[in-house]
Amino acid sequence: MTLFSPSISRLALTLSLCVLSTLTGAATLKESASGKPGDPPKEAPSTLIVSDTLHYDDTKSESTFTGNVVMTRGLLTLNSDVLQMHEDKDGFQFGTATVDKGKRVFIRQDRPDTFEVLEGIGDRAEYDGKEEIFDLIGHAIVTRYICGDRFDTINGQKVRYHQKTDVYEAFAGPEAGTSGGRVRSVAQPRSKVDAAIAACKAKKTAN
Repeated sequence: MTLFSPSISRLALTLSLCVLSTLTGAATLKESASGKPGDPPKEAPSTLIVSDTLHYDDTKSESTFTGNVVMTRGLLTLNSDVLQMHEDKDGFQFGTATVDKGKRVFIRQDRPDTFEVLEGIGDRAEYDGKEEIFDLIGHAIVTRYICGDRFDTINGQKVRYHQKTDVYEAFAGPEAGTSGGRVRSVAQPRSKVDAAIAACKAKKTAN
């Protein structure tokens, strides 16, 4: 198990928000702009889920989207073959995104304000709303791109993000997809990241 520095925490956070927004996913949801008491709420982005079929069981509070599943929420997109969601008796929500053998769950978020693209892939993705934990499991890779260039990458059998504590971990294992099944991480210095963003901004402005 490896704990990582805050320089890549936004990657895992973005992924956790993807599944969380699917589970809570209605345009009617409200969220505070800054999280401070008294701040006026703002409308959450609408969530669109497209699939070949949808099965909903009201008695079990379960929804299953199957076949070419594409979930879009704002600038964030999730692709899978199956997306299953359910709610327990206490109102906690849980979700699992899976794909057929030989494929990967894919998550992407564009961040145009900082010229970043965040991408994550894995054999499956899981969200535990009770513990507020998000996992990418099986050959998990999380990558940040700036102006089209790769900067930060995490590889592991599982990448986990704890929403309550803003801590994330990567776990080694036979399905890490790395030499010896070890966790592998690459993070660029903050100065290099800032320089890349500034250069990209200048280039876009010139055009």
